[in-house]
Amino acid sequence: MQENGEQTSKKAGAFLAVVTLQMVIAWLVFVGSAFLFFWMATVVFVEQEKDLDQAAFALAREITTPETTQAMYFVTFFGSKNFLIFGSLGLAFVFLIFKKWRFYSLKIITIAATTTLFNQSMKLFFGRPRPETAFLEQNGNSFPSGHAMIGGAFWGLLVYLVWTNVRQVWLKWLISILIGILIFLIGFSRVYLNVHYASDVLAGWAAGIFWLIMAIYLLNKLQQRLGRKVEKQVEG
Repeated sequence: MQENGEQTSKKAGAFLAVVTLQMVIAWLVFVGSAFLFFWMATVVFVEQEKDLDQAAFALAREITTPETTQAMYFVTFFGSKNFLIFGSLGLAFVFLIFKKWRFYSLKIITIAATTTLFNQSMKLFFGRPRPETAFLEQNGNSFPSGHAMIGGAFWGLLVYLVWTNVRQVWLKWLISILIGILIFLIGFSRVYLNVHYASDVLAGWAAGIFWLIMAIYLLNKLQQRLGRKVEKQVEG
């Protein structure tokens, strides 16, 4: 009995340590994202520095080939409006089928809609024109990048779902790394195709991650509150 109690205590301690570590990391990422966004906004609109953007365009020019351009057209699609709309709705529908995952549907739709609204509001507020050297015609303003922000939030939400539902640690890391690479390539494709500055992409990633963490926290609180209300109604 004593050994079982000690094992239970150790497991509980290990669980609390992991949860605490995850909370610390989430807070660091949350604060870091806010700092990165305001830094990019200061660099672009206050200091009006262009070194970062010019260096990124120069790097893109060095690796420009017809094959790379076609690959970038393909990659950028996974952060496009059409993909994110149908991807979000499709994923929400899948989760809606399973009773224990139905609240994920609300999370997906809510995060997708609010991130889009947030991004478009900031584009109007900052009003930065797109680069004149764009490979393809794009509407709207440039800062922050919608592909980086909305796409980053969508794919980042998938990472969150993987970490909260997949048990195998190696599989969590594998999927998360692959999604992280895709998020990076989507952002890079926008710079490569000259439809965004590098500062737009960095600001988009920062704003997307910031909003994703905040939205997940608020939605989890809502889920807990609704769960308590249901329990009270059942007990009553």
